[in-house]
Amino acid sequence: MTRTIWRNGVGVAALMLSVPVAAQTPPARAWMDASRTPDERAMLILAQMTLDEKIAMVNGTFGSALKKTNPDEKRIGAGHVPGVPRLGIPDLYESDASLGVANGGEMRKGDVATALPGSLLTASTFDPAIAEAGGRMIGGESRAKGFNVLLAGGANLIRDPWNGRNFEYLSEDVLLTGVMAGAAIRGIQSNGIVSTIKHYALNAQESGRNVLDATMAEAPMRESDLLAFEMAIEAGKPGSVMCGYNQVNGHYACENDFLLNTVLKKDWGFTGWVMSDWGAVHSTVKAATAGLDQESGQELDKQIFFGAPLKAAITAGTVPPARLDDMVRRILRTMIVHDLLDRPTPAVPQPIDYAANAKIAQATAEAGIVLLKNERDLLPLAATAKKIVVIGGHADVGVLSGGGSSQVRSVGGVPLELPMPGGGPLSGFIRVTYHASSPLAAIKARLPQAQVTYVDGTDVKAAAAAARAADIAIVFGEQWRTEAQDVDTLDLPGTQNALIDAVAAANAKTVVVLETGGPVTMPWAPRVGAILEAWYPGQRGGEAIASILVGDVNPSGRLPVTFPASTGQAPRPAIPGLALVKAAEVRNAAKPKTATLDLSTVDLTGGVPSFPVEYPEGADVGYRWYQRQGTTPAYAFGHGLSYTRFAYRGLKVDGGVIRFSVTNTGARAGADVPQVYAAPVGQMRRLVGFQRVMLQPGETRQVSVTVDPRLIARYDTERSGWSVPAGAVAITVGRQAGEATLSGTMQVTAQAIRP
Repeated sequence: MTRTIWRNGVGVAALMLSVPVAAQTPPARAWMDASRTPDERAMLILAQMTLDEKIAMVNGTFGSALKKTNPDEKRIGAGHVPGVPRLGIPDLYESDASLGVANGGEMRKGDVATALPGSLLTASTFDPAIAEAGGRMIGGESRAKGFNVLLAGGANLIRDPWNGRNFEYLSEDVLLTGVMAGAAIRGIQSNGIVSTIKHYALNAQESGRNVLDATMAEAPMRESDLLAFEMAIEAGKPGSVMCGYNQVNGHYACENDFLLNTVLKKDWGFTGWVMSDWGAVHSTVKAATAGLDQESGQELDKQIFFGAPLKAAITAGTVPPARLDDMVRRILRTMIVHDLLDRPTPAVPQPIDYAANAKIAQATAEAGIVLLKNERDLLPLAATAKKIVVIGGHADVGVLSGGGSSQVRSVGGVPLELPMPGGGPLSGFIRVTYHASSPLAAIKARLPQAQVTYVDGTDVKAAAAAARAADIAIVFGEQWRTEAQDVDTLDLPGTQNALIDAVAAANAKTVVVLETGGPVTMPWAPRVGAILEAWYPGQRGGEAIASILVGDVNPSGRLPVTFPASTGQAPRPAIPGLALVKAAEVRNAAKPKTATLDLSTVDLTGGVPSFPVEYPEGADVGYRWYQRQGTTPAYAFGHGLSYTRFAYRGLKVDGGVIRFSVTNTGARAGADVPQVYAAPVGQMRRLVGFQRVMLQPGETRQVSVTVDPRLIARYDTERSGWSVPAGAVAITVGRQAGEATLSGTMQVTAQAIRP
């Protein structure tokens, strides 16, 4: 058969468009023969499709559009792409699913879903099995609800501590992000549905996210953010990649030939399809030829670029017909690979074992909550503590969750919901939302012998007086974060710092529990006895926090992100473009407000002009930046305490394999996370291996990690590949970045690695 190959080898047979359909008709629905390869089946379907059917498959509406055509449809989520009923091709029903099957805003009133903790907490477990279990749970609920595409898999590196969406991402480290994102995606797709990985790439801040231009040279980009995506794609094999809103080196991510064609499809051999983020498309010809395969949430774009304009471009030849075939083939092939044709999701919602899924959410939270400080073993709460006061953070009703498209209205309801501070174009659906899991009630249930009271903390003097009269004071501090805006400061909002200071002055036995979506500054840290970072702990967060406070569970979480001692330590102590964003907010504040979100009037740019965001730290993200600068943060990447103790012994380095033993030398069972770091020649030290191990008192276990050579290599742009220089690589084993409990050397021979 004559074939026309489009650029980068991703084209398909161009002549198929000019051959009459009737002349190519195979036996009835031969593409449903599961013995054929996915490529064969996709090509058979493609041969039967009309031009209009192909165009319809590469653009999708916002999910709420289904209400107009089918008010009884239950599968109303983030997006919808019609199938081809005459060919047996199902519709794509898409839902946000970073932390559970999202159902916030106006999407599905009355619906509930299991809410996992924030992704930062999941990453704090340093356990891909936990991430995979959470993904499997979300995928199972999604399938039961009828969704077959999940907008999950956040794999952007955390470059700045103030990013409003950090709670949806995993870490500042390449390896941890790649491993955990890949595991979560693998779990989701085990249900016979498709997961995305997002937001590709360098989508590292929310302020001006629709217009900013992230600038970075190719080599450091390959060694950091792109490598995290590459590793996650290798581990999870997502069916789709979602390109982000921002520009990268002068081109929007969804029309960036380098990112989509060169790196993703050519170098990495990605066989799935590229979908846009909602409102991230800016052109027809440029986007299509640069590698975008599907326009999503088209109502949020200035026009439907992949509808009539794409059809006209195909007819005019400005977009090759073979390119459209490739777009559709990628979607069809992925649907086949993930069983969307052979095992469609149900049209009628199926039963869900919410009780079993709640246990997964709680177990995740218990494994990821991080004990930052525990002076004089203040925790776990002693049996002799008869009077305990719990202060602030709405701990009497629930636990905080992050805002935006990932919002899950969880089982148990919403005990408290507040307006989005500051408003903005998305305030019509973003709310400050709490899950109905009261830490106060959970503490009372576990300590029936104690007198446990609650003070809301709004009156600082009253809170201090209550603390003075108690054996132990537990203050809940919180910082809400959301998609679409960053936090202006890393301080706890309002008077919370003053509250903690006053309580600590009144009671030396003060415990602070933080519910935050990222790092915060803690000027009061030297004056409190214990600090617990609970992140956004999900729908059973109250129970998980109580389990750790009373000692039913031994804390084992480790920080996946550095906590700076001050904002001045971060690579960017101020948010780039914030002045432009604030000026636009002032202008927008004078405009008439609507009670509900009207997609046709939303300007996602907020009237903010384009501005550059430079990343001079390059591949030295997070703890590598602090190492490079020689500064000491408040709490290092990987830090986390336990109620027991662990010892590391017997380091052996054999080629790229590193072995040592871990022993629980304390009196309690607990999990440890030994971390292996390497200092490649000419580079800052970086994480090259880790393993979570559960040990009984006195138990010893051997740990073995194999170093991925890309983690000790440099990317050579002239040779378009990885180059590992020969020499001695320093190896350290410790409990956090910068700690060297064990030290050794790995001898490396020079090698070149193709992408």
